[in-house]
Amino acid sequence: MNVIFLGTGDFSQVVLKAIYESRHNVVAVVSQPDKVNGRNGKITYSPVKSFALEKGLPLYQFNSISKEGKEILASLNADIMLTSAYGQILSDEIIGICPHGIINTHASLLPKYRGSSPIQIAILNGDDEIGTTIMKTVREVDAGDIIIQKSIKLSGNENQEECFDMLADLSASSAIEALDLIESGQATFIPQDHTKATFCKKLTKEDGKIDFSQSAQEIHNKVRAFYGYPGAFCNTQYGRLKVIKTELTVSEHKGAIGEVIENKKERFVVQCGKDTAIAFVTVQGEGGKVMSIGSYNLGRPLKIGTILN
Repeated sequence: MNVIFLGTGDFSQVVLKAIYESRHNVVAVVSQPDKVNGRNGKITYSPVKSFALEKGLPLYQFNSISKEGKEILASLNADIMLTSAYGQILSDEIIGICPHGIINTHASLLPKYRGSSPIQIAILNGDDEIGTTIMKTVREVDAGDIIIQKSIKLSGNENQEECFDMLADLSASSAIEALDLIESGQATFIPQDHTKATFCKKLTKEDGKIDFSQSAQEIHNKVRAFYGYPGAFCNTQYGRLKVIKTELTVSEHKGAIGEVIENKKERFVVQCGKDTAIAFVTVQGEGGKVMSIGSYNLGRPLKIGTILN
């Protein structure tokens, strides 16, 4: 089929690459407008734009696709559009351009986790599986009929980046499968149970603050979920400490909530709520590089009895 692809980030680029390399034909790519780096003023291309330019694919960037894109996209005479983390709301006019409408990839097992942070929230909640859904696009966010849904079992230690990579690959192969089914007329469209829908918001940096009154498992899940962005952190006498990797542990020592109760070369252990403890393994001090606890302790040691908050 002739496909118009809409997407922007790294996740989208994985899906676009797979479709480009399939038997389907990408007739055009739509990506969000370029961003300007606030530090140096340089223009930054999205991963999807970079791929389109590399492969010589027709590329469009609309400030508002609903206002600017209808005539241009209609003139391409595509069979279908496919969106993957594009970043703009689509109007009924855009949705109705192609004979087969629009399908979308969403990195959750819908109707669970509609919205902008499904991978992070699934990990944060301690889910033992994550997944992807290929669905029909409608005006309501992530509410369309399901075409394909696939899941991945988790061990409980995967971080956001690892889950992101797994789901990008799974979404890419599932998107091609959905295109094949639609082309052959064999696709089935299963309505979502909207009464079971849950929603997740766009995350901010402050969402990453660790609350040591929570259990060690909850904090471990936060560190995994917020790996990369927005990042899990706590405050020390040296400033903000970003926590990169943790391990669940048992300690013979007890202390106040947030107290460092052990400090060894390879880790230090902090008292958490519900009579649990967590080991910090890899951290990043304010203005510093990611490093092991052993390296961090050389310059900014956290003595036993220190309270983190």
